[in-house]
Amino acid sequence: MSGLHALDAYLAGLLAKLDAPQRRLLARAIAVELRRRQAARIAAQCNPDGSAYVPRKPQLRHKRGSIRRAMFLRLRMARYLKAQADPNTAVVTFAGTAQRIATVHHLGLRDRVNKNGLTAKYPVRELLGLSDGDIERILELVLTAVTH
Repeated sequence: MSGLHALDAYLAGLLAKLDAPQRRLLARAIAVELRRRQAARIAAQCNPDGSAYVPRKPQLRHKRGSIRRAMFLRLRMARYLKAQADPNTAVVTFAGTAQRIATVHHLGLRDRVNKNGLTAKYPVRELLGLSDGDIERILELVLTAVTH
């Protein structure tokens, strides 16, 4: 988190030059860009630090040679992965029932597998987070907004 505090301190002076409507537009651009980058990272099945997700456990009912779906196919859709912004904040979050599913996987909690009450412990798969590339992109967006 020290990287976020350093980023926040650096950007505070730059953002003071912008009025509220300009800050809201900038926050919206940052939120949309972060949502796009997070969705791409989830599709690549990578944690923010660049390591791969823990693979799924083998399923008993899968036939050999069948096509398997990628994890979190629907969670990365814009319908569930929301970008919100106001003049002071830019937020990327999950909405609705997707938020519970994302929390379970992000934190590695126990959850029900089916309606019969069977539970499983899920491994940690960080769905949201800032990588070094995300921070660099935020800086580029802010510098572009301040210079124009």
